Amino acid sequence: MDRRTLLANLGAASCFALPFQARAEALRRKVKITDVKVMIVRGPTWDWNLVKIETDAGVSGIGEAYWGPGVKDIILKRFREQLIGQDPMNVVKLYTGLLLFNGGYGAIAGVTVQAATGIEIALWDLAGRLLQTPVCNLLGGRFRDKVRFYRTLSSPPSDHPELAESWRKQAHDAVADNPFGFTAFKFQGDSVAPTADPTFSEPGHDRYTNQLTNRDIRRLVERMDLARKEIGPDIDMAIECHWKYSVNDVIQYCNALEHIHPMWVEDPTPPENPETLERVSRATNVPICTGENLYGLSQFAPIILRQACAGVHIDIPKSGGLFEAKRISDLADLYGIWTACHNPASAVGTIASAHAAASVRNFRVHELAGGRDPWTFEMVTHEGPFFKDGYFHIEDKPGLGVDLNPDVVKAHLAPGESWWG
Repeated sequence: MDRRTLLANLGAASCFALPFQARAEALRRKVKITDVKVMIVRGPTWDWNLVKIETDAGVSGIGEAYWGPGVKDIILKRFREQLIGQDPMNVVKLYTGLLLFNGGYGAIAGVTVQAATGIEIALWDLAGRLLQTPVCNLLGGRFRDKVRFYRTLSSPPSDHPELAESWRKQAHDAVADNPFGFTAFKFQGDSVAPTADPTFSEPGHDRYTNQLTNRDIRRLVERMDLARKEIGPDIDMAIECHWKYSVNDVIQYCNALEHIHPMWVEDPTPPENPETLERVSRATNVPICTGENLYGLSQFAPIILRQACAGVHIDIPKSGGLFEAKRISDLADLYGIWTACHNPASAVGTIASAHAAASVRNFRVHELAGGRDPWTFEMVTHEGPFFKDGYFHIEDKPGLGVDLNPDVVKAHLAPGESWWG
């Protein structure tokens, strides 16, 4: 092979891992997108936006966009006509074009990015099916064959959440009723103050401020102490804040929690200000994890460059998809920041996110939120259990390795929805 041919091959389908570039190039301009479809499944907590891309090769790909309204309209009323007739192997080009040509709809965040992300994931599944390899292999190959998960516990505990004992019991029940074998859990710390004072009548409490009183901090630490003692010293525990607190208050809170060695404190301050997050990170030894409200590399970059967190928490079906997650994670890795995955998705988005996690060097752990209802994983076909000892195992099947189970999905469609529209 001469130099010109080599350079041409390296440039072709460059979003694919090197071993698959020649195979992808052989398919270029030979397959076209014929239709794009969306249907909404009503999950236990959220409505899930499922996406399907059909081609004239008789092969389809499925994906998922972040939950919530508006996604289906953007895809069917804007994206569909822009995608029909296009070469589906140009994954990154098509994703970039959707944002570029729909900038007036908000192409740096929000529903437009979420919708484009669902398309991107479906394109990767389609590419894997066409190339007969798992998606993670196309993303540079695997660092791991299994992906560690943590379970997010309900917010707040269902039984008398105003009492400290309920938080101990929640921790006990999580470990005792643990069929997936999780070795990490997340507790909804931000629920402590509102459940202890639901009328916001205590001095210093106001529904619209982000103040933590000394009494709040004492309660928070008491409940997290009980949870830690219940699960033991070796199981990892994260503590959620949901962007609710001011800088000085959350610094005091994090420092008061240091003795329980949390895996991380999550989203302690509002996401729009990286400077405040940086200040928190530099004032405590407790790891800070953030990112579920951020979109794309451009919004993660300021936090990474400032080293304003210990870990980036990427919601992959929301923030740009699999390739964008790799870009974010690679930049974070350069600064010694690890990657975790936020995840309220259905089985489809969860598995897609796990494929990206398998291909990321500095990955630590992946969330499972609201996914323990049996049908939420029965909605896709698979062999054997999805989880073993707290890990999701990547199957050696093309694309994402799963297909939808029509009977289960049809039984849980949102009102007014039909099978693929």
